[in-house]
Amino acid sequence: MATRTTKSSMIAGALLVIAAATAYCGDSDLRLWYRQPAERWLEALPVGNSRVGAMVFGGVDQERLALNESTVWSGEPSDRNENPEGPQHLNRIRELFFEGRFFDAREECKNYLLGRKENFGTHLPLGDLIFQFDHDKNTVTDYRRELDLDEGIARVSYVVDGARFTREILASNPDDIIAVRLCCDKLQQISFELIVDAGEKPSEVSMADDNTLMLSGHAFENKHSDGQCGVSFCGQVRVLSEGGTITRREGKLRVDSADCATLLITINTDYRGKSPESLCRAQLEAASGKPYQSIRELHIADYQPLFRRVAIDLGNSKDAPTDERLEAVRAGEDDPGLVELFFQYGRYLLIAGSRENSPLPMNLQGIWNDGLACKMGWTCDFHLDINIQMNYWPAEVCNLSECNEPLFDFIESLVPPGRKTAKRVYDRHGWVAHTVTNAWGYTAPGWKLGWGMNPTAGLWLALHLWDHYQFTSDKDFLAKRTYPVLKEAAVFFLDYMVEHPKYGWLVTGPALSPENAFRPPGEEQGCHELMGPVCDTVLVRELYTACIEASQMLGIDEPFRSKLQEACSRLQPFQIGKHGQLQEWLEDYEEHLPNHRHTCHLIALYPFEQITLDGTPEFAEAARVTIDRRLSQPDWEDVEWSRANLLCYFARLREAERAHDSVLKLLGKLTDPNLLTFSAAGIAGAKENIFIIDGNSGGTAGIAEMLLQSHSGEISLLPALPNAWKTGSVQGLRARGGYEVDIFWKDGRLTTARIQSKYTDLCKVRYGTLMKEFQAEAGKRYEFDRGLNIRLLDM
Repeated sequence: MATRTTKSSMIAGALLVIAAATAYCGDSDLRLWYRQPAERWLEALPVGNSRVGAMVFGGVDQERLALNESTVWSGEPSDRNENPEGPQHLNRIRELFFEGRFFDAREECKNYLLGRKENFGTHLPLGDLIFQFDHDKNTVTDYRRELDLDEGIARVSYVVDGARFTREILASNPDDIIAVRLCCDKLQQISFELIVDAGEKPSEVSMADDNTLMLSGHAFENKHSDGQCGVSFCGQVRVLSEGGTITRREGKLRVDSADCATLLITINTDYRGKSPESLCRAQLEAASGKPYQSIRELHIADYQPLFRRVAIDLGNSKDAPTDERLEAVRAGEDDPGLVELFFQYGRYLLIAGSRENSPLPMNLQGIWNDGLACKMGWTCDFHLDINIQMNYWPAEVCNLSECNEPLFDFIESLVPPGRKTAKRVYDRHGWVAHTVTNAWGYTAPGWKLGWGMNPTAGLWLALHLWDHYQFTSDKDFLAKRTYPVLKEAAVFFLDYMVEHPKYGWLVTGPALSPENAFRPPGEEQGCHELMGPVCDTVLVRELYTACIEASQMLGIDEPFRSKLQEACSRLQPFQIGKHGQLQEWLEDYEEHLPNHRHTCHLIALYPFEQITLDGTPEFAEAARVTIDRRLSQPDWEDVEWSRANLLCYFARLREAERAHDSVLKLLGKLTDPNLLTFSAAGIAGAKENIFIIDGNSGGTAGIAEMLLQSHSGEISLLPALPNAWKTGSVQGLRARGGYEVDIFWKDGRLTTARIQSKYTDLCKVRYGTLMKEFQAEAGKRYEFDRGLNIRLLDM
């Protein structure tokens, strides 16, 4: 069956051809661009509307859109994840650890405390949308592929036989679709066949109507579940051609001799009881009634105000293909402009992957999926021992606070199952979650030794609620969302922690320092599990302190506050080991794997402020020694997130050149041509590089931390500015306390800073050794010179 369009729509299509063909003017500093199509997933360009995403390959004879949707999960909820024998064995296991019988205690943990994987599941890619074009790729000239960060649009352009073909792909949050626009500056040149492929998942392709392909199936797989459970999904692709014909046959659509064509793509699942086919149909009907230009304009109007909140200029930018610039950095060339692009790319990915209406927060791969992580033993899930936290590190400081909303919703969703885990595993009140979780509310310990026994992982995630309050000073949020979650976590740890028989300190356990191992005295074999890892004490101290401050500000819970204050006074202090390092464990054990990527005890330095250069210089030096010892190992496990973590550490230590070196190493060693970061082959069981988004988000957060810090009750300007960024500016960053900050510098020295306060409060500003303290008034804007002399600006 074939359909034709009217002459008026052909004219409209011709106008859009002009718009698409002229879309390449503008700020090239905010574009990733290339002279050739992507051949690999880690060369393709991501678009996303916070729920539905695609990787755009930009081929000439064949375009591939690798499609994703954030709730395409295998697995199912289970009431059997916890081992019910835990409570009756917990005290005995602790006694064994206190007696130094680590391996006996470890075996007991395995038998009685570890969780059960059941049908844990994994996030899965939806599948591929394939365009087969009638082009000979060998005749193509003037090819360009790009991702415009300022507009959130991917584009492809090339010439065949004198005709210029243009392609735009955007993912609209307001319309909840992906839209693809195909045009040519000559009439009747758009011809292609459209194919949908769901890969290994059970599925079928059918026609929803004459111009709409429908993919229906189930997110089933056998690696992390039994192959019989998971969401059902529906994806629909509607083709709207201007001129030409649309023909359907054998689960494919064929477009011939059109002037332009618009494709509307929508994907839904039955996650949380939704009707995927009905949702797809409604979304397509709503979008089909709009011209593409309206969809495009609405997308930009929605996206751009978020993206444009922050501007950055590090100097010395150049307009060259992104992959060539990356190769030059790998060869030792400095490129501040590429750092700018990488920074803003991290913000783009956060907007594209996490908005207020996202059903889930970003997993290890954001909302995208390369089909590799989901086949690993560690799976494409939510890792709570740093990775998901790092995904959201840039949100507050980079002025994208709203992007935290799906994370906050997710944290709150873990509380009810976390209560059951607290009771079943430990016979304690409150809530707890461990190293990994999924779309189904898994909160039990992990199912393997070495990483599973991590009772503070959920607590760490929940502290993002407190961080949001610190940046926004939103007391309503504090009272209704932050304090209830943190208080119930504190209830658990007050009930769960036990006095160390030797030191009298309150300690957690059985626990571990993710995911590192130590050598018990006299042993060659490593052990992970023990009582009282330092990282747990850092997190519990942060939790208790937050609850104490919150209860004081809200004027509630004084008796509970007193319990927390007393418990805080009994937490173990930081200790410096025999090498001058910050101890990772309660005792000064030797590391079994001195090259290990995790340095979880250093969260006291970043993202928290329990260790600072000015407040605790001896422990800051011990943290530096710990870092140096890890880096001195010839085979240190340098992966995307651990390198981004180092960048943040060095920024807090004000070691500008080492922070800058980590930026370059993150780019040069752990980033692919599309600027997405990866977990390197050979580490954590990976046989090839696997995309993980936390290197992008952690890198963006670290760059921001080099330019602005706001811990310890002060705003610090340019605390770790490297020599390579001699002249530049950053505008729109956020500081704790409800401040927005602009900073300008020249020849490595501050010239001007502007600070606007949301609230009336005492503000402390630091630049180097200078400190300025003043009363900031709500809504007022203040300007500082190099000497921190202040003047009030007209609004």
